[in-house]
Amino acid sequence: MGETTVTKPEGLEAALPETVAADSGHGPLRRLRTPRRPRFWFEILLIAVSYWTYSLVRNAVPEQKSEALRNADWIWRVEHHLGIAVEASVNHAVNSVHWLIVGMNYYYATLHFIVTLGVLVWLYRRHPGRYAATRLVLFATTAVALVGYYLYPLAPPRLMNGGDFIDTVMVHQTWGSMASGDLKHMSNQYAAMPSMHIGWSLWCGLTIAALATVPWVRVLGLLYPALTLVVIVATANHFWLDAVGGMLCLAFGFTVARLWYGRMPYTLPRTVPARGPRVSRAAARRAAAGTSGRSVPDRSQGLPDKSHGLPDKSHGWSGRS
Repeated sequence: MGETTVTKPEGLEAALPETVAADSGHGPLRRLRTPRRPRFWFEILLIAVSYWTYSLVRNAVPEQKSEALRNADWIWRVEHHLGIAVEASVNHAVNSVHWLIVGMNYYYATLHFIVTLGVLVWLYRRHPGRYAATRLVLFATTAVALVGYYLYPLAPPRLMNGGDFIDTVMVHQTWGSMASGDLKHMSNQYAAMPSMHIGWSLWCGLTIAALATVPWVRVLGLLYPALTLVVIVATANHFWLDAVGGMLCLAFGFTVARLWYGRMPYTLPRTVPARGPRVSRAAARRAAAGTSGRSVPDRSQGLPDKSHGLPDKSHGWSGRS
């Protein structure tokens, strides 16, 4: 009877593919905190549901008009004390140039969404290993902003009593903004603090500046939040301090991502291994045998066949024909 060589399974772990070995040694929480390749349709659904929830919660916050106006007066006094209360001057100066203020109205109404979605798509395609962590920054930033809308209702400058601000959307009859005009009833008018135009644009700018390889693209990334700051002030939709609130929310978002992933999002690996199929025990045994240089009998092929007798000696067994 032929001798059978049996391989011990100590080579099994080393022979497994990297993605399988990585998954087998960690618990569910560790797997959640490990960057993975994002799934397209899941991301589309997640972003759509998240923005719908954000809009629903933001607009469900009670429009506490009197308190919001009092808070606006207080912010305005603080800015005067700090010597930065120049929003009205910027508003009037830009409003005097028709083409410029019309362009800024459309900028305020559209680029807030277009650029943010564009950066998410770019991350998904070019930096899949950093996508989930960077997206977490954006989501955490937005979530904490909702708390600010609820706890600190604030009227924008254009709605202040006696603030001498111009509502540029109303004056120039531009479309698209939910802050003024016919769409104002679809949005909470007293959720100016913090400014998510600044929170999101700064997220976009830092992401582009940190990850883009073309120098002029990185410069554009840094200019985007700076231009957005001018736009939100020139259109009388925010105070300077609203922008500070947006920056603080973004800092909170980066802190959450740093605590969850253990590293800053931009320092994570650019790519991640593709999701591989599960490896069967037989395949793992063959891989282990190939690693150790010893043969392992495949029991699925070495069992006796009642219709043809026992396998021949080529399978390591002795039988009669």
